[in-house]
Amino acid sequence: MRNQHIPQYCGSCWAHAATSAMSDRIKIQRKAAWPDINISPQNVISCSMNDDGCHGGEALSAFDYIQKNHVTDETCSLYRARGHDNGIKCSPIEKCRNCNPNEPCFIPDTYYEYGIDQLGSVKGEQNMMQEIYQRGPIACGISVPQTLEDYTGGIYKDASGDMNIVHDISVVGFGEENGEKYWMVRNSWGTHWGEQGFFRVVRGVNNIAIESDCAWATPIDKQIVHTTTAAEHADPRNNVTNGVMPQPIFNLDTNKIETPGSDVIFKKDSCRKVGDTLFPEGEQRNQPMSWDTMDMDNLPTGVDWRNKDGRNWLSWSKNQHIPIYCGSCWSQGTTSSIADRFNIMLKDHFVTPVALDAQVIVNNQAGGSCNGGNPGGVYKYAHKVGIPDSSCEQYTATNLMHKAGPLDNCRDCTWPPCPEGQDCLDKCKPVAHKLYYVSSYYSLRGEKKMKAELAAHGPISCGIHATPKLEKYTGGIYSEFVLLPTSNHEIAVVGYGVENGVEYWVGRNSWGTYWGEQGFFRIAMGGKNLGIENDCTAGIPSMTKTSTDESPKNLIQ
Repeated sequence: MRNQHIPQYCGSCWAHAATSAMSDRIKIQRKAAWPDINISPQNVISCSMNDDGCHGGEALSAFDYIQKNHVTDETCSLYRARGHDNGIKCSPIEKCRNCNPNEPCFIPDTYYEYGIDQLGSVKGEQNMMQEIYQRGPIACGISVPQTLEDYTGGIYKDASGDMNIVHDISVVGFGEENGEKYWMVRNSWGTHWGEQGFFRVVRGVNNIAIESDCAWATPIDKQIVHTTTAAEHADPRNNVTNGVMPQPIFNLDTNKIETPGSDVIFKKDSCRKVGDTLFPEGEQRNQPMSWDTMDMDNLPTGVDWRNKDGRNWLSWSKNQHIPIYCGSCWSQGTTSSIADRFNIMLKDHFVTPVALDAQVIVNNQAGGSCNGGNPGGVYKYAHKVGIPDSSCEQYTATNLMHKAGPLDNCRDCTWPPCPEGQDCLDKCKPVAHKLYYVSSYYSLRGEKKMKAELAAHGPISCGIHATPKLEKYTGGIYSEFVLLPTSNHEIAVVGYGVENGVEYWVGRNSWGTYWGEQGFFRIAMGGKNLGIENDCTAGIPSMTKTSTDESPKNLIQ
């Protein structure tokens, strides 16, 4: 689920409706197999010149652009709520980028694109039902009466007769409740709105014009490998923003903005602070540990949460390095693992896969900042405060220049689209939101304990010694010996297995889908694995707060 209105207002509903419907159809084509593909609305908002960026457009036009030009995913081109009309113009680097500290951002040499085979229009109840049933979600225009903006649940029925189409959504299904027919609709206003970001509207009477103007597209059933050309690398339109590190940061002790001095040594491999104690105030072990309750001599030979019992249980893939460089691996690996465990706990019965907000963790310095951090702080924060989902705050890869307040934990912003060079925060307000907790958090290490924890509860987050050689990994079972490995990078471990007699861990990185095996990697068990078995953390997910500590007063719950 997304919110088109953050970090500032953008009238990009048309691009969100189209890319959500396309992502859903790809998932249907692939029978929900790993990995989930999340098509980038930002790529479309910047580059579909037949549309008006943040000032509006049409889903059918977005599909037309994608058919002619292809499109990338969210780990290539992250949503920034600006388009070609107000600050982010189309260029090769806006389709896909990567960033390193102290260097200009650049285009990866290869990355994945996605295309459309056919597209068209559809309208009317029966035709829409047939299209959805046969091939999946469609994008439709609707009117937006005030009563819809205020919607909180149930089957909506506008009584005003408003038929002025001003908004695009995706219709993902249809049904009937107590004799009343309805459409099931995905909006792009965040999960705090409606029924977890969705709404139901009466079907068959063209309420809010929902049956008047819809579009569909059939995705090409394969990933397209794009090889970046010399001309694309050299294109003068490319934004060469420097990922300067370390970033300035607001010091919570002095209440001042400070620029870290020469004592802060930061390299692109060092987003986890080396030597920090994971849980200086102690762990929270409120139930027996998996390795104490399982038969440690008869653990499963393999567990992979990308395909466990025929399902992919994992949350979205991420890229910590865009739109500029941010050393937030300590926040990414942990929030991914906790989100994955929620998906497992909820048995995939939630409206969409849970994705937790790494930017909120950075905003609150809950373990660190874009200058690196301690993953233990994330689990402590999840226990004491709780983490919102990723539709609350857009990942911006930056440190706050003030103490986090309600607007930095979950926001929504209103018209008009923000002019270039302004932040328009005066048009934003904090909103109430759901929080996700952990009831326990703890450390673990060693092959058997890791296997037991993965089998019993799901993914864990682990430190690893990231090396220049690992950065160049493209696939296979990786092996590299480091005499005294130090945990300078944080990843998630989502499973383990064996291939040709070699046992391996399955790791999830936060370097984008163009790295490794769709953003993941396999690394050998044993001594040549960069210390991945030495320094891991985990938590037990909970929908209710179990800590007795008070939440910060600046957090709206």
